[in-house]
Amino acid sequence: MAIIAMTNIGAVPIADAAYGYIATNNIENVAESRLLSKGGTEGAVRTYFSDIPVMIQIARCESQFRHTLSDGSVLRGRVDPRDTGVMQINTGYHEDTAEGLGLDIFDLEDNMAYARSLYEKKGTQPWTASAPCWDRTIAMR
Repeated sequence: MAIIAMTNIGAVPIADAAYGYIATNNIENVAESRLLSKGGTEGAVRTYFSDIPVMIQIARCESQFRHTLSDGSVLRGRVDPRDTGVMQINTGYHEDTAEGLGLDIFDLEDNMAYARSLYEKKGTQPWTASAPCWDRTIAMR
């Protein structure tokens, strides 16, 4: 059972984040089984990103809330097979940085943790390719 501790990616001051302060204290020390017991991968995403609704919509558009396939392998992108997991983190661009933070983007919680870190630095820019899908749902709310 993997337990994530957000010591490497904690909340950052407004001046250090492109899109302001993102609190992460509500997600510290969350066990994988606890996340997944609340509605599978979709429930885990909704719980983890409850403070950033756009990230929930991005996960819906990028992966349809899937992190693994029925055979247990981690979801890879159709257009670019380097896109990985529920948040479709591209291994070519991000794997080394994620590893430097102690994160394995092939793991569900680490995939979401790295996506949170990316969001804190760049907002939704890393997911602009899927914006036609998620941008409309956010605008309608």
